[in-house]
Amino acid sequence: MSGALAQVLCLRKDAFLKQAFSFVRFQLRGENPSCSAGSILLSISRSHKSRPTHGIGRYKHLIIPAEPKKKIGKTEIKPISPGTDYSYGVLNVHLTAYDMTLVENYAKYVHKLCNNYAIKVEESYALPTKTMEVLQMQEQSSKMVLDSVLTTHERVVQISNLSSTFAAIFLEILQSNLPEGVNLSVREHTEEAYKGRFKARPELEELLAKVN
Repeated sequence: MSGALAQVLCLRKDAFLKQAFSFVRFQLRGENPSCSAGSILLSISRSHKSRPTHGIGRYKHLIIPAEPKKKIGKTEIKPISPGTDYSYGVLNVHLTAYDMTLVENYAKYVHKLCNNYAIKVEESYALPTKTMEVLQMQEQSSKMVLDSVLTTHERVVQISNLSSTFAAIFLEILQSNLPEGVNLSVREHTEEAYKGRFKARPELEELLAKVN
């Protein structure tokens, strides 16, 4: 038994010396060290770096192709809902003020209020700014002198399907939170109100009239 045990120890000693010798040889060559699992040497060098990828990392074929953009043409008015016996059709909440920041913040408040009470907001937009000149007559003279220029800013929150039972409560909430300097009016949406969104161009209208 002692002779057999001595032979086994000698074999293990020889294997250990071989592994140690190979480890030292790799270090002298400047190569990556290797780790041993039992009697098998496993190299940790990354040989796959030099191999072609064959399309690895390409993901464009996984993305759904986007729909082609539609050409921007002439805007058309949407069909106006007439409403029912229990709800209104399309209504325009007009907000007018001389201070742009004030009317803009109150328009955001109205929009959020409609979202909280499940009132559908079709659109929220700004109308063209209007200016008005204030003239003053000088003392002992008939000449008019420019005194100031008033700029009017208007915002519109367009809503639909407002129930007739909640309409009075909704208007009362708007009036109770209306800030000073802001005018509130609710009107029915019409085709003329839609055309009023766009700025008039009298020069272009004259040219079109001449052509026609």
